[in-house]
Amino acid sequence: MKVTSYLKRFQLWRFRWHFLIALLAIVTIVGGIVADATGDEYLLKISQRVGGAAFWIAFFAFLLTNREMTKSLKELGEKQDNTAEMISRNNNLLSQIAQAAKLSDAARSIAFRDAERMELAEAVIAKLHQHEFDITFAMIEAMSRQPEYRTLALQLKSTAERYRDATEKERIADSVAHVIKLGQEYRWAQAYRAAENLVKAYPQSEDAVAVRRKLKQIKDGRKKELLAMWDEAVKTKDTERSLEILKDLDQYLTPSEGLALQDAASTVFKTRLHNLGVRFSLAVTENQWLGALETGEQIIRDFPNSRMAHEIRSKLDILRERAKQEHSSESKARSAAGVGTAVKDNEGAVE
Repeated sequence: MKVTSYLKRFQLWRFRWHFLIALLAIVTIVGGIVADATGDEYLLKISQRVGGAAFWIAFFAFLLTNREMTKSLKELGEKQDNTAEMISRNNNLLSQIAQAAKLSDAARSIAFRDAERMELAEAVIAKLHQHEFDITFAMIEAMSRQPEYRTLALQLKSTAERYRDATEKERIADSVAHVIKLGQEYRWAQAYRAAENLVKAYPQSEDAVAVRRKLKQIKDGRKKELLAMWDEAVKTKDTERSLEILKDLDQYLTPSEGLALQDAASTVFKTRLHNLGVRFSLAVTENQWLGALETGEQIIRDFPNSRMAHEIRSKLDILRERAKQEHSSESKARSAAGVGTAVKDNEGAVE
């Protein structure tokens, strides 16, 4: 272990093996030629031993290089998983932003409050586990000045103080538990980032190093669960549920696994698009412009490259104008109904 750690710190040695092996090979060849020419058996044995040493050094260099390549590929795979998870989170965030654009300020505040609290708490915990205590407590202090975050700040302060005063073993256990919790909440980007920071902080800890394997087990378990749910939804022809599961499942699938599900997924998408198309056509036929606009926007959002989406997109201005007129008519009708009710109430009171 000490030898490999030493060699790992000096990665240029991987390139110098070539010069050493080439030098030993030249010595072996030249020694063999000279030994044959002079008949010197002692020189021949030395040449053979040098050749044997060159072989074993070359074999060791091959193993070392192969080990480094395997490790690099593994790290690259983990980074790709993290990137895929971050892309998925960004897509979800964009969807939330699109939905929030239709909400009032009060409703938007309520919709984003939980997500905002979660992100703030994770940012504080990340700094805490990196042992940046001054920054951690400064962040908590800033949060405590906001009335809506005061309770959360008190909880985080208690957690930070307990972690700061803990032993190294307790800190590792606390960090491992936090990473596992993130994995159980399916927050993979944060979980793998926290695991990476943990390993950097405690590279000699077996518990810290093993947390990546535990995360993979949790992720594989979730993947199997989603695949079973997907299979059941497809068998029962539950299109809505199939699409919801597929959105979650996409981040867990390898390219080959994605191809294997492509036919089933295509059928589900076609069925969903067909159902939305029928709903849109019925709404237009019955002059239900608000429903038609809502369904049309959903088709554009969920199936942006479909021909139906292109056709609806070209008529969005007309749909919005008619939906606006329908909404105005409904508002006037409700107002008139309210006035009529008030008049009747007044007549009853006079009688």
